[in-house]
Amino acid sequence: MSLQKLLDEIELLKAEYEKFERGNKSAGTRARKNLQNIKKICQEIRTQIQESKKKEGE
Repeated sequence: MSLQKLLDEIELLKAEYEKFERGNKSAGTRARKNLQNIKKICQEIRTQIQESKKKEGE
């Protein structure tokens, strides 16, 4: 996973959340999906960082 993928997902979340705030209920569902994707991407990045740190320590 890359940082760019995380940033792209955040942009999608922003767009959907703005639609939700204007009353589009379907956008709320999409925003929640984006948040779940962001959580997954963040966990993958955390794992990559931890693995990299372990390799440096060897």
